[in-house]
Amino acid sequence: MRKDRIIGKKVSILGMARSGVACAKLLRKIGAQVFVSDSQGEELLSERTSQLGELGVDFETGGHTSNVVRGKDFIVVSPGVPLDIPILKQAQDTGIPAFSEIEVAFWLTDSKIIGITGSNGKTTTVTLVGEMLKEDKREYRVGGNIGIPFSSIVEEVSPDGLLVLELSSFQLERIEEFRPYVSSVLNVTPDHLDRHPDLESYLEAKLRILENQTKDDFAVLNADDENSFKLAQQGKCEKAFFSTRKELEQGTFLRQGQLLSRWRGKEQKIIDLTEIGIKGPHNLSNSCAACAICAILRVAPESMQRALRDFKGVEHRLERVAVVSGVNFVNDSKATNVESVWYALQSVSPPIILIAGGRDKGGDFSRLRDLVKENVKALFLIGEAKEKINKALGDLVPSEYSDSLEEAVGLSLKQASGGDTVLLSPGCASFDMFRDYQHRGEVFKSSVRNLAEKDDTTSNATGER
Repeated sequence: MRKDRIIGKKVSILGMARSGVACAKLLRKIGAQVFVSDSQGEELLSERTSQLGELGVDFETGGHTSNVVRGKDFIVVSPGVPLDIPILKQAQDTGIPAFSEIEVAFWLTDSKIIGITGSNGKTTTVTLVGEMLKEDKREYRVGGNIGIPFSSIVEEVSPDGLLVLELSSFQLERIEEFRPYVSSVLNVTPDHLDRHPDLESYLEAKLRILENQTKDDFAVLNADDENSFKLAQQGKCEKAFFSTRKELEQGTFLRQGQLLSRWRGKEQKIIDLTEIGIKGPHNLSNSCAACAICAILRVAPESMQRALRDFKGVEHRLERVAVVSGVNFVNDSKATNVESVWYALQSVSPPIILIAGGRDKGGDFSRLRDLVKENVKALFLIGEAKEKINKALGDLVPSEYSDSLEEAVGLSLKQASGGDTVLLSPGCASFDMFRDYQHRGEVFKSSVRNLAEKDDTTSNATGER
């Protein structure tokens, strides 16, 4: 623990999102003089500026001024802040270091960290690991990119506890000493290519999760994903693997309808596949990853089994909302890249009316053509990427633009027949129309509830999410 790096220091934080405010609160408490800057106008940030005011933290809105760098010891960069903005170039030119929030929070804990990254499945896997630790009566907290800032939980766990973190490529870009005890790269597919120039640079950002690990640490990698698997040659840590396609010498895999773990030469059955609560091929892979991580942590197989049986999924990820006039509505707002939509189209019952679109992240929507042709009945497209998606898929099925998500939901119901599924699986970021993917999902659910109130046949969705 290195509180000496913070006590009495003058620190700027770029970004007033959850992690920025949480980091400001933490550093202020420890004894830093904190200044927070955000490019958005104060009218959009009133709730957060009120929090900062109550903490006695100085701030600015509407742009980053020279106050960010003047007299500062270091800068904390929130994940959503681009790395090429002028104020960070100015900081670099004047020798002021810039770190991510996870790096700074790492200085303040002696607990072991479980760090999970990947293009898809992070939130589900992180949450599932947390549920397994809970069943095993372990001391732990879950946070990171899942919506619970690392800074907000770092003081809640003793040195004997575990901190399970979802980590994005953005968070890993500005680390220096951050070191997980167990890291995991679930998969690496094209994503965030609006920020990273190519897949290789995106992969390099993900790879940083391994760079500070030692021979006493572990990495859990996906033997079925080429980009994840090739990281086996990287870093000094010991490697374990997971697979849904082949048997492994060390890790978790499937055999004859069972999920098995083989670790340190000991093979154990975890669960029959029919008992796993979350469905779909992607969730089977996530389940294997969670079990591989927990085997390293010596979680009892019985604890893993109970968690896998009882866990029904995370909010905004293939979340069944309601049945209206015989039509199923499914909220997959967390599908912010093409790969997530690819999995979603295999995980819900067709015929599907797909609502997609938002801020493009450089994905190739033509990858979805076979699944759209096979499972999708109609497309309703929203946001900045609607024309790009229509160009890639609009010749296969009827396609229509909507000015709002609420409009798309209403038109989808009119287009649907009993037994159809209306699926919100955007394949894009949300920031062109919403605060974040959670806000987008809430708007979808609210719109569905409004339709449900007008329909006497509506039932609440039950079963798997």
